[in-house]
Amino acid sequence: MAGLQSGPVQPRTFIQFDGVLGRIEDIFNLIAAASILILMLLAVVQVLGRFLLNLPVPGFIDITEQAMAVFAFAGVAYCQRVGGHIRMEIVLGKLEGRALWIAETIGVVLIWVAVTLLIWGSWYHFYRSWNLGDSTMDISLPTWPSKLVIPVALSLLWLRLLMQIYGYL
Repeated sequence: MAGLQSGPVQPRTFIQFDGVLGRIEDIFNLIAAASILILMLLAVVQVLGRFLLNLPVPGFIDITEQAMAVFAFAGVAYCQRVGGHIRMEIVLGKLEGRALWIAETIGVVLIWVAVTLLIWGSWYHFYRSWNLGDSTMDISLPTWPSKLVIPVALSLLWLRLLMQIYGYL
C-alpha cells in the first residue's frame, strides 16, 4: 500500500497551465474593472462639463457603447474560475458523490459547446466589421476593437471550461 495516494492525482502540466491561465484571467478581470472606473470618471466629466461649462464630451455615447464589450466580457473567465456565476442548484443541491460530479460535468460540457458556437459567431461578427471598416455614427470610432474583445474573452472562458471538464473527468 506504500505507492497508493488518496485523492485525484493531477499532472504537473495541468497545475502549471491552470496557474498561467489564472494569471491571464486576473489581468483580463483587472482590465474590465479599469474600464468601468475610466468610464465612470468619463461620465463624471460629461455631467460636470455639461452642467458647469455647457461643454459635453464629444462621442461620449460612442465611447460608452465600445467600452461595454470590455467590461461585460473581459471578466467572464475569472468569474467562472471563482464560481461567481449565478447557478440554479435546485437539482444539484440534492445530488452528492458521483451523481453530482456527472451532473456538473454534463453542465460544463454543454456550456463549453455553447461557448464554442459563440466564439465562432462573434469572430465572424468581428471579421465582418474589420472588412467593412465599420465605425460609430458620432465620432467614427472603429467598432472592430470592441468586437474583437468578445471572441478573445470567450476563448479564455473556453479554456477555463476545458480545464474544468478535464478536472471533473
